[in-house]
Amino acid sequence: MTGILNNNFTWKNVRFVPVLHNRIEFAVEVRRQFEEFQPDVVAVEFPGTLEKKIIQGVERLPLLSVVFYEEQDGTFTYLLLEPTDGQVEALRLARAKGVPVRFIDRDTEGYGMDFSPMPDPYAAAKIGHFLYARAYVHIHHGDKPSPDDLLREKTMAYHLQQLNRGKKRVLFVCGLSHLPGILELLNYPQTQVIGRRERQGVGIAHLHEKSSREIMTEMPFLAAAYERARPEPLIGLDRLEINSRLIDLARENYWKHSKEELSRSQLKTLYTFSRNYALITGALVPDFYQLVVAARGVADDDFAYEVWDLGSRYPWQDEAPGLPVLRLRGEDLYLDRKRIRFHRRMKTMRRRLIPVPVRKKKRE
Repeated sequence: MTGILNNNFTWKNVRFVPVLHNRIEFAVEVRRQFEEFQPDVVAVEFPGTLEKKIIQGVERLPLLSVVFYEEQDGTFTYLLLEPTDGQVEALRLARAKGVPVRFIDRDTEGYGMDFSPMPDPYAAAKIGHFLYARAYVHIHHGDKPSPDDLLREKTMAYHLQQLNRGKKRVLFVCGLSHLPGILELLNYPQTQVIGRRERQGVGIAHLHEKSSREIMTEMPFLAAAYERARPEPLIGLDRLEINSRLIDLARENYWKHSKEELSRSQLKTLYTFSRNYALITGALVPDFYQLVVAARGVADDDFAYEVWDLGSRYPWQDEAPGLPVLRLRGEDLYLDRKRIRFHRRMKTMRRRLIPVPVRKKKRE
């Protein structure tokens, strides 16, 4: 029977860690629960057909990898492995600790994009992961899943029931949207769902540096902060503080390159504007685009460029990665990316006012 134990979602020997994919708050929670639960097995919401290449990509981190394959209709599917993803973090921890991993999702072709709105991930850091997830389950309990989602959830429920037979502690990391359905299905015996067991032509490539500036889910500056903090406990890794750090570094570069300095009032306006911009879009914290727009609004394109240049820079790159290098754009992943153009000033000699002696003309 499914239930709640010590503010965790559990079913027999299985502990669930529901996540929003590629969000730093949930990767932090995966680390916390992994250390607390000390699992014997880690299960993730990836299909077994991609296991070999995904593991290869996880072991390359912090270098970025893309797992890709071609579907029967000729459509290419790309899976970017980011350090801020909860499933990726679970696999990294399991590999480091020697814990077996299981890929228990169904390989589904033509899976539709899900643009359902989700609560701001920053709320999970403030009210707690459990309260955040419990509220979602309460609201969406009884929702009817799509046919593809139902098959996926039945597949994952079946594998969890099989894993539970071993009486080992299983840590299962899955998307939050699937949690209500899987919890309900676990109340009944499940049979194995018919589906693809193997997939030919699965490849892996290194993500081009320019693509990392465009298609990462989290701002690359934020992802880099997470990666640097990984060896230590991730307490206090707050996206608002990281945003402030980005602005401070951009101000330093702005002074260095343009010899311009933001006033206190400009800085206050930047934070107020970006906060309000986030709130009217239903978010608690401004995203990268909103920060850049705010930077341009309070200063100029040069300062906005400094914010963009630092914020979009992912430091772990390799000119000889030992893999094919893949160049992707937001359009390739069906991402709703906003465009912004910078009209930067040409560098010139800085003008300086100096007194010029003037000889007075004698009266005639």
